[in-house]
Amino acid sequence: MGPVLNALIKLQTVENTLRAAKAKLTRCRRAVILKENQLRALQNSLEAKKEEIQLTQIQVDRLELELKSRDETLAKYRAALNTAKSNKEYAAILTELNTNQADNSKIESQSLELMKNIDADNAQCEEIKAQIAQQKDELAQVRIDTEERAKKFEAEIEGIKQEWTHASADVPEKVLELFGKVAETYDGEAIADVENHDGSGSYTCGGCFMGLTNETANMLMTKDEIIRCPNCARILVMKQMEA
Repeated sequence: MGPVLNALIKLQTVENTLRAAKAKLTRCRRAVILKENQLRALQNSLEAKKEEIQLTQIQVDRLELELKSRDETLAKYRAALNTAKSNKEYAAILTELNTNQADNSKIESQSLELMKNIDADNAQCEEIKAQIAQQKDELAQVRIDTEERAKKFEAEIEGIKQEWTHASADVPEKVLELFGKVAETYDGEAIADVENHDGSGSYTCGGCFMGLTNETANMLMTKDEIIRCPNCARILVMKQMEA
């Protein structure tokens, strides 16, 4: 086992540790994001409910204006009853009066139903406001807790970065650059073990499980060269090298 491949294996171990620590920091901060999303959803719900109340109130105002206009019409019909010159005219006016009164009763019922809806929506608004207040309190506490945990994770990450710098010092610059590119492609896993499960000389890439030639395995066992999987392009090392 050559020094370059040996150094890469050590670097891969540190790389895995570093990414795991960064993942913990991300998960830690995600709690704040989730709380913020919950609060935002409640705030949006409150605004939607307020808009619904405004639209309903517009309908109520329109019905009230219509009732006012109809009341004036009813007053005219009542006055006309007193000046009717015949029974037939009186009956016709009375029919119109009764019809309009029936229509008014329907409009009043609609208006009352809409006002009940407004009252119910206002009650829901108060409930949502209470939930928003609670969510704000919880969010403030989550931010405090998250910040404390995040500082610990950040300190851990800084320590691992120093280990990474120390481990990368033994890797040639071009190889380190290649390692970085492959690591970004495979979420940090730049190196793949060459596996020989049954001991028969049939080798596969531990990253993509693609078959490899015996020549590839022999070169890895005898030379300190960078050999990449022809399928997934990971840097290959013999599994026993880790031992």
